[in-house]
Amino acid sequence: MASLVRGIALLGFDKFAISQGLEPQAVLAEVGLPSDAVDGLISGTEFVALLELCAKRSHNPLFGLQLGLHQGPQALGSLLYVIRSTGTLGQVLEALTRYFHFHSTGADLHLERQGGTARLLYDVTDGDAIAVRQTVELAMGISARLIQGLLGHPWKPLGLHLRHPVAEKPSAYRQLLGVTPHFDSPVNAWVFDESLLESPLSAIDAGFHELASRHIGELAQITLQELPPYVGKLLRRRLPSGQVTIEHVAEQMKISPRSLQRYLHAEGTSFQKLLDQTRQSMAARYMRDSSVSLTQLSELLGYADLSAFSRAFSRWNGMSPQKWKQRHRQTQRIAIPGPGEAAPDVMTGQPVLPDSASGTG
Repeated sequence: MASLVRGIALLGFDKFAISQGLEPQAVLAEVGLPSDAVDGLISGTEFVALLELCAKRSHNPLFGLQLGLHQGPQALGSLLYVIRSTGTLGQVLEALTRYFHFHSTGADLHLERQGGTARLLYDVTDGDAIAVRQTVELAMGISARLIQGLLGHPWKPLGLHLRHPVAEKPSAYRQLLGVTPHFDSPVNAWVFDESLLESPLSAIDAGFHELASRHIGELAQITLQELPPYVGKLLRRRLPSGQVTIEHVAEQMKISPRSLQRYLHAEGTSFQKLLDQTRQSMAARYMRDSSVSLTQLSELLGYADLSAFSRAFSRWNGMSPQKWKQRHRQTQRIAIPGPGEAAPDVMTGQPVLPDSASGTG
């Protein structure tokens, strides 16, 4: 199923693209995106391709990150008003992760708490997207501005983890974000002190809260058409733990396994097909973006051992994982600027955001 993103994700794109020496209408047309889609839906794959193309044409490997910082949480559109109606930072992020599918069907946002730390994890789940570095960094920039704006003051994360390898001097990231990322990580995530989740937000007007609550109720109602991607999202989160039986997923959804299978059948699929498709897209995503070993990947996908993963991968792609990875490296067409290429506007006097927008997203 083709992924979709709300057109609001292009908010401010024209102005920022021009500042990077690009002609926005030309690059939008080149990837097949309309120039007036802010109020509609756009292809997730084409949106990802747009960011990669812009990074390449502008010779700026930090294009996606800078655009995310430029946009801030306003790029979430009406979803921002829904999540902003809650009382603490933790409640905002929980609401955001719960309803993120409303903004993008080809990505997943997840909040984890463990041992006094919290992780806000982001992953592009669209297996058709070839390179996603720029999209991941865009999301990191938007979420950084969101958290800073909600807290009302600069925040100090414990770390930023990125699955892809470094493509620009780490100091450039530190100048923009105040932290040097850990590259080649198993996940994409902001890591911060769990106590921040209890930070109270400013008071919300009662009428606004009621309106936002009704909107939340509408978003929470999953239609049959939306059920397969929703089950896929649950599977992606459960795969590393191995709890990916239909009984486990049905229990989380508060329905019977028989009902879940019946609903999926009505949409022309099955639980086993979704499990297989989810593993296939995750395998492709990790092997394109990450340096994790095949043994680690088989564990992340919930396989008992590497041989079971290798058999499944060969069935999906007609070749072994090792051969696929070698061929992908040889045929990858999207060039990513290397560490030796300077990123315009990062170390110069041109600001990423106007001073008036700093701290508010």
